[in-house]
Amino acid sequence: MPYFDTASAAPLHPVARQALLAALDEGWADPARLYREGRRARLLLDAAREAAAEAVGCRPDELVFTSSGTTAVHAGIAGALSGRRRVGRHLALSAVEHSSVLHSAAAHEAAGGSFTEVPVERSGAVDPAAYAGVLRADTALACLQSANHEVGTEQPVAEVAALCAEAGVPLLVDAAQSLGWGPVAGRWSLLTASAHKWGGPAGVGLLAVRKGVRFAPQGPAGERESGRAPGFENLPAIVAAAASLRAVREEAAAEAVRLRALVGRIRSVVARRVGDVEVVGDPERRLPHLVTFSCLYVDGETLLHELDRHGFSVSSGSSCTSSTLEPSHVLKAMGVLSEGNVRVSLPMGTAEADVDRFLDVLPGLVAEVRERLGAPVSAPPSPTPVASLVVDALGRRCPIPVIELAKVIGEVPVGATVTVLADDEAARLDIPAWCEMREQEYVGEEPADRGSAYVVRRLS
Repeated sequence: MPYFDTASAAPLHPVARQALLAALDEGWADPARLYREGRRARLLLDAAREAAAEAVGCRPDELVFTSSGTTAVHAGIAGALSGRRRVGRHLALSAVEHSSVLHSAAAHEAAGGSFTEVPVERSGAVDPAAYAGVLRADTALACLQSANHEVGTEQPVAEVAALCAEAGVPLLVDAAQSLGWGPVAGRWSLLTASAHKWGGPAGVGLLAVRKGVRFAPQGPAGERESGRAPGFENLPAIVAAAASLRAVREEAAAEAVRLRALVGRIRSVVARRVGDVEVVGDPERRLPHLVTFSCLYVDGETLLHELDRHGFSVSSGSSCTSSTLEPSHVLKAMGVLSEGNVRVSLPMGTAEADVDRFLDVLPGLVAEVRERLGAPVSAPPSPTPVASLVVDALGRRCPIPVIELAKVIGEVPVGATVTVLADDEAARLDIPAWCEMREQEYVGEEPADRGSAYVVRRLS
């Protein structure tokens, strides 16, 4: 069964498995003790730290191991903000950061601080000049991911890092998605990552803090990991994480070329065979293994279930797969379609034949889901067009409001409007995105007795 969701968790690398088993036998003792078992454990921990630091591009004494990537993010942000509290309490971050960064920002705001989200372009990337524009005299920390976890767009980290350094603001980079492919360029100050994203075991994170960065660990102090990650080190998992990071880096250059070609094929074939689809993210400046596309008139959850039934494990940022019924904050920030959203992230070693079979199966499944939902095949103009229409889609989840809009847009003359009444939050994103794709004018959102009224003007 092809597993195409390595952006969530990569399969355990064979080197990680071997290192984990070996370290269970050799690295079970307390590395802080001076007897031979402790010294042996210390040697393993030091070797793992040196290997990880080499991959990150920092000094071994600048890097600590945490219990997860999320823990690394929370500890990094809290420690940096506390260390620079005399400067101010303002935090800058992009609008498409991982939820761990957003949760840290919310906690900071609840404690009396403030934060500013930098908007992104439709590709998902920030404009370095726009990022520099939110930096203030009281900005204590800036955050920017190296590459986006939902759409694969690489961020201009080196450019932003240079601007932050010029402003005297440290930059924390969440490198969870990209570290397995190579080091992060630029003059970053702090960096976090997560081992299960590159084929290491779950439960190991990295936090690197450059020398000279003011940092005050929060919470009860600990004696281990420079006081920045309290608790007993999970040494076998740490050894496996470091060993697998070194192994995937040795394979990364060749695999990046091969997987980039496969992802390029997915991008072009999906756009050609499926129809009414938007391939999102930067087409060039992107991770080599990840592609995301959104299909009009498709229930994302149903499509994922159908793909799973045909043997393909993929994920989605669609609101239809979320218990909160909220559209993905990443897709929302980009202003792209969220309905029928599919993220494909290929693990190293993905067979070309599996990608070909996916491309053979996908168009038929999309057509089946659209037919099941009553999506329009086309929207022919009515012989007697009316001046305007109101579509009541209250109580109905996307993509139904968009489907109903598509069914009636041809019934009004060019220049007239269709108003869609909807109370699904996803409609706020998907109706403007539909207008962008179908070359119609999105007039705007108006208040309604229930939900909102979304006004669309027919242009063609």
